[in-house]
Amino acid sequence: MADKLPSEFDVVVIGTGLPESIVAAACSRSGQCVLHVDSRSYYGGNWASFSFSGLLSWIKEYQEKRDKEEWATWQELILETEEAIALRKKDQTIQHVEVICYASQESDEHVEELGVVQKNPTSVTSASSNDPLDSMGTACSDTSELTAQLSEPDTAQEVPKGDMPLGNENCGGDAECSQSPLEQEKAENVPVEDVDSTKKNRITYSQIVKEGRRFNIDLTSKLLYSRGLLIDLLIKSNVSRYAEFKSVTRILGYQEGNVLQVPCSRADVFNSKKLSMVEKRMLMKFLTFCLDYEQHHDDYKAYEDCTFSEYLKTQRLTPNLQHFVLHSIAMVSETSTSTLDGLRETRNFLQCLGRYGNTPFLFPLYGQGEMPQCFCRCKAIIDQCGQRISAKHFIVEDSCLSEQTCSNVTYRQISRAVLITDRSVLKADSDQQISVLTVPPQEPGSAAIQVIELCSSTMTCMKGTYLIHLTCPSSKKTAREDLELVVRKLFTPYDEAELENEEVEKPNLLWALYFNMRDSSDINKDSYNDLPSNVYVCSGPNGFLGSELAVKQAEELFQLILPNEEFCPPPPNPEDIIFDGDGDQPEVPAPKPDTTEKITGQGDEEEKSAKEMTARQETLL
Repeated sequence: MADKLPSEFDVVVIGTGLPESIVAAACSRSGQCVLHVDSRSYYGGNWASFSFSGLLSWIKEYQEKRDKEEWATWQELILETEEAIALRKKDQTIQHVEVICYASQESDEHVEELGVVQKNPTSVTSASSNDPLDSMGTACSDTSELTAQLSEPDTAQEVPKGDMPLGNENCGGDAECSQSPLEQEKAENVPVEDVDSTKKNRITYSQIVKEGRRFNIDLTSKLLYSRGLLIDLLIKSNVSRYAEFKSVTRILGYQEGNVLQVPCSRADVFNSKKLSMVEKRMLMKFLTFCLDYEQHHDDYKAYEDCTFSEYLKTQRLTPNLQHFVLHSIAMVSETSTSTLDGLRETRNFLQCLGRYGNTPFLFPLYGQGEMPQCFCRCKAIIDQCGQRISAKHFIVEDSCLSEQTCSNVTYRQISRAVLITDRSVLKADSDQQISVLTVPPQEPGSAAIQVIELCSSTMTCMKGTYLIHLTCPSSKKTAREDLELVVRKLFTPYDEAELENEEVEKPNLLWALYFNMRDSSDINKDSYNDLPSNVYVCSGPNGFLGSELAVKQAEELFQLILPNEEFCPPPPNPEDIIFDGDGDQPEVPAPKPDTTEKITGQGDEEEKSAKEMTARQETLL
């Protein structure tokens, strides 16, 4: 990269979150001169994914206290007629970080090497080792282009249906997914009489650390609706060639303490043994109505002011069906979602079925952090330049704004948990399941909890483990207070299972991370103090399952900057690109074919017909 950048740009984008990356790519595609910068050492901001060691580094970074930010060195670049808007260097969007290790910590010398947390801490602690952590990892350490593309299924369906792999089903690391040498060494050292009592797939914390590069852990938990805005944008812009996807295989429900698979397609409904024949007919009739509910306004007009859960009670649905429609199909709040919003979400779910699989959702291999990186690959990113830059438009991530600028903004919070377990929440014939589960509110005043379970074939965790993401709107002080009750109902902490020394039905919980993330969605620009008209703010991730808001926000900002341009058009065909100076070059005549040897067939026939014509003319004369 050059030591000094140009001093003028059309657009400057600060931050590499999903909406910032999309709008930067869109402006670049439209011919704008774009400067895209980020002070972090990784892509994505709060949309990022980390390897396990990278996540430990990220945790340690949030635990460290920094001195008061200084920017006096930049004062000399500010003119007398200008007023500066300070940006913060330390991200304040993450709070109440708590890490708990339940797995056995044998062979501690390997663990200390990477600076890990103590087992079962009562509160968050920084890495105890004096040795530095490994360098912070990012999603998909192998940055080579991924070949399987996401395309329209009508023309060339590159994403197989169901659980078919979209690439090599190995762990994507340096070696095959085999037993590690450390694990083999432990197995050899176990006395013969204790072998039977040792769990067959026993996983220690040392093994998790050693296999840390096989993990790609998302800070925000999202899925892609198969007919959603993000999928359509990936196809339209041809950015999909940078990523691979797997179809989510199961929609799960939680009822009366049990995890059940929810039938959502027509085939699933009629093959389900959980529903009676009468319930199957009721459900299919209601789902058919939801597909074109707008054509039957009279059927729900009287319930527009009611909640969706109250509306479901007026339909001919059993309590069992009401529960599944509300929490596993519409996936909406029981207390705050209106009838219209519930019907809209149900229709969206049904319309997305069958495009790429039996469920409406796709998940990107190597984690959600791949999505910002895909759009960042359309142009280069730099971390800092140290010079004065002028631009017509500035786009900045909300987390970069100073406390003074955001003093009048009221933020919501999202409670997040990331778990590593040894088994799936619901056993199946295949251990490579990608599942979505919505747990209804367990206490008055609490919210439903969205659970996403990822297997090793998603390239987000090591073989023999599952990566679990829990998300809900914050209703208590910390994420752990919001989520731990559900965690205890779904999983058994590994140390407790060892004490009981017996096989438990629930999966063993090996490691847990809790934290609160700021939800800056739906913040009006007028809420910020003293922002110029050409400065636009992008929000961070929200608590919804999809990424529709990020795409909408990016398109709105793009239209404000370039109202007459197409949003994120496809790249030009390389054969149609005309380089500067091409028009001045003289045309080179096409080479004439060698008539001595290569002309056969048609040429011979023409020569023969010419001789015959000459012979006729001579005869007539």
